[in-house]
Amino acid sequence: MSDRAREVDVELSRQLARVMDDAVTVPGTRIGIGLDALIGLVPGIGDAVGSALSGVIVRDAIRARVPMAVLAWMGLNLVVDALLGLVPGVGDLLDVAHRANRKNLRLLLREIERQPLREPPSRAYVVGAAALMLVPVLAGLAATVLGIWLLWRWLT
Repeated sequence: MSDRAREVDVELSRQLARVMDDAVTVPGTRIGIGLDALIGLVPGIGDAVGSALSGVIVRDAIRARVPMAVLAWMGLNLVVDALLGLVPGVGDLLDVAHRANRKNLRLLLREIERQPLREPPSRAYVVGAAALMLVPVLAGLAATVLGIWLLWRWLT
């Protein structure tokens, strides 16, 4: 195990990816369903909560100082996850197929093993990483507002 792998404890990210994407297996299949799909059933708010929880893996990636391009890819995975949640009913099925948390965990682990320990992060890295952390959160908030608005329109 490299110095970098010892520097960042990714156990919480591993557990989170499992709980969010693969908590239980559908009987008779190899398909896992996690908390992300279930909380996504709550209109609007579920997507925001899911995005916030998924941010833990990205936080660990920032602590591991993965390259900015990988952080961007991780953010994109979370944005796609939030946008899929906007599609009523079908969005939760698509969310099960997308598995953003599992994808982001794989990206994080790959970078930890591939790269040697880097110097402390530059100011530009910190600013860019913070911006990339905000994108999924803002997408989750937008999904929440849109979901509540659509639910309101449907009910009234």
